[in-house]
Amino acid sequence: MNRLPRNFHDALLAGQVIPAHPLALNKHGKLDERRQRALSRYYLAAGAGGLAVGVHTTQFAIRNKDLLKPVLEIAAAEIAENGNKDCIGIAGVIGKTQQAMGEAKLAVDSGYHAALLSLGACEDFSDDDMISHCREIAEIIPIIGFYLQPSVGGRSLSYEFWRKFCEIENVVAIKVAPFCRYQTIDVLRGLADSGRSQNIALYTGNDDSIVIDLLTKYVFSGVELSFAGGLLGHWAVWTREAVNILHACGRYRGSQDPIPQAMLSLAVEVTDCNAAFFDVKNHFAGCIPGIHEVLRRQRLLEGIWCIDPAETLSSGQASEIERVCAAYPHLNDDAFVEENLDEWLG
Repeated sequence: MNRLPRNFHDALLAGQVIPAHPLALNKHGKLDERRQRALSRYYLAAGAGGLAVGVHTTQFAIRNKDLLKPVLEIAAAEIAENGNKDCIGIAGVIGKTQQAMGEAKLAVDSGYHAALLSLGACEDFSDDDMISHCREIAEIIPIIGFYLQPSVGGRSLSYEFWRKFCEIENVVAIKVAPFCRYQTIDVLRGLADSGRSQNIALYTGNDDSIVIDLLTKYVFSGVELSFAGGLLGHWAVWTREAVNILHACGRYRGSQDPIPQAMLSLAVEVTDCNAAFFDVKNHFAGCIPGIHEVLRRQRLLEGIWCIDPAETLSSGQASEIERVCAAYPHLNDDAFVEENLDEWLG
């Protein structure tokens, strides 16, 4: 399914909404292919410029259930059929070097354009070891750096690491998701000082600061940077409104006019929703079931089942999700989903 769009790198740099794709299971814990396809169709119809599959939101444990290949293939087929000509397919790649190389080759064979490269398995690697690891994968497929917050399986990564990482020729983007301003600045400084800021797209994964990331111009040593878009588990729900938010942030970021208070208020509303969906009160224990619950409420998913049956909503999380759904009705896309759901499930 080799369908690389001519301008996928240009599309990344231009800025896209890229949902981190969930996994649809039935009550028996088996892949629900019909709803897996429906999710992809929903995101593409909502205006997403790409899909990230096999990533944290898809559940890393799909690899233990022989689901990585079919899940990648389903999304790739939907992108080919229903995405626009420059729609980007991003495959999650994890593990130490041999595993990561195998997953990168599978991504290429499945028609993906880039790999979101997680370094969570490299906890015992030095910076130089990690750079060598990244170079190996970049020989196979363009790579997107991934600063995953340590609380859900990432590791701390220094300014020095990011400076060296950005010098790898086949790096096309970085997903910045440490949920920390200090560590976010480490990434941005590394990119600014690498001299490659025009070639590497920044994507926010900071679910606690989505709108602020997208509104802000960052300047380091005279180099101006901004986040082009977002690659987010949070944008796996209410995706059509996420597209509207990205476009609004782009308009204000590119203007000399003051940012309206309404946009700053919106930033707080989005973060409040994320706190409920991602179960911040319980250190993100229910982050994946929380996403599933929002999709279940819209009938895109039949249930909130995860690969691990014990992974479910935390105590009080359902009421928190109910609270934010009632508080911010302007952020959901329930009517859009209701109007098109039968078609997506067909």
